[in-house]
Amino acid sequence: MNENREIIHRFEQYVCWLISLKDMDERLWHAPIAKGKWTVNEVICHIMKWDRYLLSDVIPASALSQSIFFPDHDAYNEKASIYAKSGIKQIEMIEEAIVTRKLLANELLKCTDETLEKPLLANGESHCPLTGEPYSLIKFIKDFIYHDEHHQKQITGLLTENSPA
Repeated sequence: MNENREIIHRFEQYVCWLISLKDMDERLWHAPIAKGKWTVNEVICHIMKWDRYLLSDVIPASALSQSIFFPDHDAYNEKASIYAKSGIKQIEMIEEAIVTRKLLANELLKCTDETLEKPLLANGESHCPLTGEPYSLIKFIKDFIYHDEHHQKQITGLLTENSPA
């Protein structure tokens, strides 16, 4: 298996972690991950909404060698928060997030290495200002893996703090 496929499979492993949340105490599901932060529900929805954005906008634009435009993060994240608070049940949110990530991973696996590695413009920029790395679809997936892991650690920390001794 080549490196790009390994990265995509690592990205897809998030599904296994989501499955582990199905038995999570509903009280914790609606608890903030830290004081003044989002709830677990909002975090899962936030990740799912970005997965949908990758599916609907980023993959098609990259396949056509078009520039990628990422929306204002705060406004986009607020929409995820509103959806999370809409009354959707825990199991429904988890299932929706699982289906979305699987769809995204499958679409990524259909991409050729050329498509995954093709240089892209993101909001008019060709390189990440933090790392200097050129933007590409596989670069975005690596960034989203880091993003997922950041939120997984936050949620795992909350679960650990609230587990019976």
